[in-house]
Amino acid sequence: MLAAMAARSDDKSSKSEAADAPHYHGHRERLRERFYAAGPDALSDYELLEMALFPALPRRDTKPLAKTLIKSFGSFAEVIHAPVARLREIDGIGEASINQLKLIAAAASRVARGEVQQRSALSSWNEVIDYCRTSMAFADKEQFRLLFLDKRNQLIADEVQQTGTVDHTPVYPREVIKRALELSATALILVHNHPSGDPSPSQADIQMTKAIIEIAKPLGIAVHDHIIVGKSGHASLKGMRLI
Repeated sequence: MLAAMAARSDDKSSKSEAADAPHYHGHRERLRERFYAAGPDALSDYELLEMALFPALPRRDTKPLAKTLIKSFGSFAEVIHAPVARLREIDGIGEASINQLKLIAAAASRVARGEVQQRSALSSWNEVIDYCRTSMAFADKEQFRLLFLDKRNQLIADEVQQTGTVDHTPVYPREVIKRALELSATALILVHNHPSGDPSPSQADIQMTKAIIEIAKPLGIAVHDHIIVGKSGHASLKGMRLI
């Protein structure tokens, strides 16, 4: 009888614990199962963001915050690349969540850069574009980035030369070439972003690129392209036959 009473007591305890468990525990497990069984493409942006926030918010339902972030910024990529100041404006987000999002953004950039470093830039052009977009497309200020290449068109260095305002970055062609000579680079890829989202080149972009080409050519430095990235895509000045 004592054994039966103990069993009934244990059963009641288990039921009580199950009732007390937060409602989102089962949801988290189902989301994980779907992620591992069907892959990340089976999850929507907000669901992937939910999972990304699990480590930062272990005792909280992450779905409402994930949906709020997607609604505020537009997509998973835009959320993880959003400026910290803007993320802090979102109700319910804390430093742990922001750190988690920025860690994911840094990891994505590091992986994309690794793809570029492993092979010739010209033979892995899609990886170059992916890296540029991952690194810059969602920045809230204009950045001018230089990819310095050796004679085999492999990456020597990747540097942000200038950071400007929301619609302008000062670029000094002689400083660009000076840095290329310091690194013994034989080729360059110029990259900058348009925070507006539209990657279409301006007349100033074209003129600046031609000025760099003019100084670089007599020194044996090739300018392979000038890539402009934005949220809606990218533009290649060479592909558009503007240089």
